[in-house]
Amino acid sequence: MKRIIQSMEDKYLNPSLDMVRRTFTDYENAEEADVVISLIKEIRSMSAYIPALELIMVDDKDEVIGYAMFSCFHLGGKYQDELLLLSPVAVKTELQRQHISKELIEYGFEKAAEMGYSAVLVEGNPQNYRSRGFQTSAAFGIIAAESVGLPAPECLMVKELQHGALEHVSGAVDYSDYKALR
Repeated sequence: MKRIIQSMEDKYLNPSLDMVRRTFTDYENAEEADVVISLIKEIRSMSAYIPALELIMVDDKDEVIGYAMFSCFHLGGKYQDELLLLSPVAVKTELQRQHISKELIEYGFEKAAEMGYSAVLVEGNPQNYRSRGFQTSAAFGIIAAESVGLPAPECLMVKELQHGALEHVSGAVDYSDYKALR
């Protein structure tokens, strides 16, 4: 199967939402899928949105099979020109465990670094992200605000796109800018 990674185009806006909705409904539940879809739509309408870093993978039938969104993120109003948030990531359920998310994320790292971003934050299962080079963010002085409600501190992770990029960065991750996450 041919796989192509590209930035979002108008013709994929709705098909990508459909795939993400199905994936999160299968993996979590319909309510969680609704939150994720609301988050995508909200980010698309914000100044944090970077169209070049809303990535999809399509197959040889031009069907969306993978999705990853990188958007600008700040810590207390600082570092928004340096930090990205990776959320959400989704792969069509029947195609999971075929390195689709790995390829999308790695492509995103390269593109983000070329654009001058220095680090990426992600919240999730450490087992899914450690192999991509993510480390627990608390080791860099980046912690989750109480309102975030992490299951464990190691679920908030960061990856430097440039060595030493986080030496001057610290603060609390808080999602108060996102209505979908309240």
